[in-house]
Amino acid sequence: MPYLRWSLLALLAYSLVAPLMKIATEEIPTNVAVMVSNLMLVVAAGTLVVMTNESTVQYLTHPRAPYLYAAGIALAVGIIAYYKALALGPVSTVTPIFGMFLALSSIAGFVF
Repeated sequence: MPYLRWSLLALLAYSLVAPLMKIATEEIPTNVAVMVSNLMLVVAAGTLVVMTNESTVQYLTHPRAPYLYAAGIALAVGIIAYYKALALGPVSTVTPIFGMFLALSSIAGFVF
């Protein structure tokens, strides 16, 4: 079950996001933090696509592409809101509220 390893890696990596972003946004504007951190994501994802020799163009008009676009919009709104909340409030309050997305995602998984 290779997905378990990926899940654990995601857990470990995402556990560092809130405290690191809280420190960063004490002196860096939230919108700049969103741009820089997500630029790093784009570079990493682009590197993976190139390294695995996956084509992207054919999927831009795929029948399931609207789900990609909707997920991208939801991700953008979620990350911008999360970083803004971290800049304004304590990690100990913001993170558990944000973390409830896991339960909501599980429920949505049953619906879809």
